[in-house]
Amino acid sequence: MAGLHDVVFDSRHPASLARFWAAALDGFEVAPYDEAELARLRAKGIFDPEDDPTVLVEAPCVRPRFFFQLVAASKTVKNRVHVDLRCESLSTEADRLQTLGATIAAEYEGHIVLLDPEGNEFCLTARTEGMTS
Repeated sequence: MAGLHDVVFDSRHPASLARFWAAALDGFEVAPYDEAELARLRAKGIFDPEDDPTVLVEAPCVRPRFFFQLVAASKTVKNRVHVDLRCESLSTEADRLQTLGATIAAEYEGHIVLLDPEGNEFCLTARTEGMTS
């Protein structure tokens, strides 16, 4: 049986979208570039990690990881799959995510639909009593 390994986002600019999601998700960060990775990029003619066509966002010992890959085509329709996030305070977290570059697409009782900086939908839901994650 298959297991969830990574979530991959198509992106016009993987580095900036990866930074957004690293800041949005608790405990996640853009994977560091060691000398071997920088050498691999240079061999492909990429001299600045800002131009990396595939950027990884991860947390220690946590799956899934998030990959952001360069795709030239713009997003034109609603996502068929999206990420759901939970938080303690819906309004406080929505404000924080907007500060990072998200925009509110719709508000409902109990959850908010937001768009990341490239227009990918995701939902924010308030944690309710009894929920542990």
